[in-house]
Amino acid sequence: MAGTFYSQIAANRRNSFFLMLILVALLSVLGFAIGYGTTGQAGAGLGWLGIFGVIAIVSSVASYYTGDKVVLGVSKARPVTAAQQPQLINVVTEMALAAAIPMPAVYLIDDTAPNAFATGRDPRHASIAITTGLLQKLDREELQGVIGHELSHVRNYDIRYSLLVGVLVGTVALLADFFLRFTFWGGFGGGRRSSSDRDSGGGGLQVIVFVLAIVLAILAPFFARLVQLAVSRQREYLADASSVELTRNPQGLERALAAISEDKEVLEVANRATQHLYFTNPIKKFENRSKGLFSTHPPIVDRINRLRALNGEAPLPPTAQEELAGLD
Repeated sequence: MAGTFYSQIAANRRNSFFLMLILVALLSVLGFAIGYGTTGQAGAGLGWLGIFGVIAIVSSVASYYTGDKVVLGVSKARPVTAAQQPQLINVVTEMALAAAIPMPAVYLIDDTAPNAFATGRDPRHASIAITTGLLQKLDREELQGVIGHELSHVRNYDIRYSLLVGVLVGTVALLADFFLRFTFWGGFGGGRRSSSDRDSGGGGLQVIVFVLAIVLAILAPFFARLVQLAVSRQREYLADASSVELTRNPQGLERALAAISEDKEVLEVANRATQHLYFTNPIKKFENRSKGLFSTHPPIVDRINRLRALNGEAPLPPTAQEELAGLD
């Protein structure tokens, strides 16, 4: 089990790093194509990257210090104490000690749909929010599995990681949108080039790169979003494995995943901007707001089967997989 457990963690981290490199490469290629395609000068690509790099840094700093407060406010989460929720605080304290991180601030969301999320910029500035439905519908072992998963996000710095990925994706979309709007209105002058460019034959290459830049500007935000979803899924797998490391009880997390997925309650406060933070996707497939929405979480069946593999168990039987398929 130990070999499988640590190999899964290592694989998830490698995959996340690789996906991050894809995002950086996509931004670099898009910036260079726009810079060279509009000016015919290779150095202009670096200038574009520098401008939008500054925008990305400013966005990161702002989100870094205020993002958690915004998320908790939008989610209508209220702080709770040990006097109000003794079992919840006890479980969070237990899992925080197991993860060797400071005790996070604990919040409660008044909603009967069972779910939870963690937010913050680092383990010293972290918060965890749990719905009242989660406390009502899960037993202690299942609750430990969920809390262990969320505190693993804190310990593994997934919140910071997701922030960085989100800023990169946002920068790609901003750069692409800016370029397309100015191209549409003639702001960049299309494939204009000087006589020296025509004489040197460089104008043809510039036109080709300009057309490539337009194609990239159209497709890049879509592919960047797909990469973001892939990163999010890898971090969910990693948090599941890390939760097992903390609780030494994969069955508790497995039961929690099944119970939450089968629950039909709708989490009203969740939206497209916050859905990726939750333990399971809070936007159910039967809801109107899920239309045209890519899932930010791995399929529940895959998550459960990975947990069973960590414990040396066979995958779920076909009947159970059919029941859970499509619920996430």
